[in-house]
Amino acid sequence: MSQISTHILDGALGCPAADVLVALQSDAGVEIASGTTDADGRVADLGPEHLEAGTYRLSFATGEYFGRTRRQTFYPVVSIAFSVADAEQHYHVPLLISPFAYSTYKGS
Repeated sequence: MSQISTHILDGALGCPAADVLVALQSDAGVEIASGTTDADGRVADLGPEHLEAGTYRLSFATGEYFGRTRRQTFYPVVSIAFSVADAEQHYHVPLLISPFAYSTYKGS
């Protein structure tokens, strides 16, 4: 199982955001893994089972998603930097999106 997972909810429609490309990158911008959200808006297995402590980034292709749903957006890509402090811990990074706002938090 991957050490990183994510979940995207479309707050404007009140449903999961399916078929959104998500990339896991190192702090230097090197892509480590990528995946696409499922019908429930989840990527449960994103990247390796183990990451070294450090800073990583998740980039979400939200512009393509909003384009498919025929909505304009101010944020064509949402990029979230986060820290892996404990290399043994699982990290879940949820994202709540709307065309003109987004929010995130450290999930469990």
